[in-house]
Amino acid sequence: MNRRGFIGRGLSLGAAAAVAGAVPARASASGSRPSLSSSGRATTPMMITSHTNDTGRRAAAASWQILSGGGTAMDAVERGANIIELDPDETSVGWGGLPNAEGVVQLDASVMDGATYNAGSVAGIEGIRTPASVARLVMERTDHVMLIGDYAQRFAVGFGFEVQELMTPKSREIWLRWRERLSDTDDWGPPDHLRRPRDGSDGGGLDEAEQWAELLDLPGRDGPDRDYVLAEALLHRYGTTNVLAVDAQGNVSGITTTSGLAWKVPGRVGDSPIIGAGLYVDNDIGAAAVTGRGEDVIKSCAGYYVVSRMGAGRTPQQACEDAVAMIRHKYRSVNPDFIPSEKFVAINKDGDYGCAWMPFRDTPPRMTVANADGVQTYEGVSVAD
Repeated sequence: MNRRGFIGRGLSLGAAAAVAGAVPARASASGSRPSLSSSGRATTPMMITSHTNDTGRRAAAASWQILSGGGTAMDAVERGANIIELDPDETSVGWGGLPNAEGVVQLDASVMDGATYNAGSVAGIEGIRTPASVARLVMERTDHVMLIGDYAQRFAVGFGFEVQELMTPKSREIWLRWRERLSDTDDWGPPDHLRRPRDGSDGGGLDEAEQWAELLDLPGRDGPDRDYVLAEALLHRYGTTNVLAVDAQGNVSGITTTSGLAWKVPGRVGDSPIIGAGLYVDNDIGAAAVTGRGEDVIKSCAGYYVVSRMGAGRTPQQACEDAVAMIRHKYRSVNPDFIPSEKFVAINKDGDYGCAWMPFRDTPPRMTVANADGVQTYEGVSVAD
């Protein structure tokens, strides 16, 4: 199996019902592991999301319904993001997102609209299940880019949003289990890249990934897709989903939304609401977004970096690989064993796309793509060095 290509996936029943046949479905791959069918090609309109489970495919199908009907990229990415935010079984965003160290869910989100060169974001907002929609209101109804905390919540309430409980029984149980086993894996102490492995491991986070897969009770952690599930477990700790799209008019938009780093120090803000870090859109080039350890992304302005690389002639796939290599290079002299946990996704104006990460050397990342060919899962590249 090479490192690029599509993993054919059929739409789930829920997604098929949502689009009522608007998106042609691929046949499901046979066997317990998905199989590669073809490499990606440029086509517009189209969208991608970093989410690859059933919720991600439902989000992709709903976004495609808007795009295929001539709708805007901005409406499409908001619809897709909201579906993921409102799924109570998702522990990385919105309702059901994992809380901070005190058991309080604080959400971050950003939007950027290439057609208007406008952006909006919210940070540390509580009690609002769809922060991406609040971020869009900040973009469209104010001349600001970011609102924070209680003020962001007041702003949302002023536009008719209801303050609701964000914890679910599932997320509360996970938080309580974490609290019962507090250890040196919490966020008090030096940054990850300055911590030395105590067990003689290579710094790749395998032990931590296994702990997280068990804590989150992720399906498939003991099956044939084990390595990928363990890699995703690390990203679950950091939260986040990305939704990017280009519409039939050639306009590009994006959203990044998250519950942030699980068990974070209260008030911590990651990269997701920061334009140029967790999200960046340039209507002349394309869009990029990031999941993973936000501190790494903020320090490297990674979202902007990926888009700038595409502007210099790199494909979205190459630009994502460049970003992983860039962050790895920054840490190499400080801690050569440290392996960053970021996942980069990108599209360009023509409808090309790509993704890359480096949590596990032999486990390629995946993302969901929706275009005229249907809703599929794309396999990117794990950057070895």
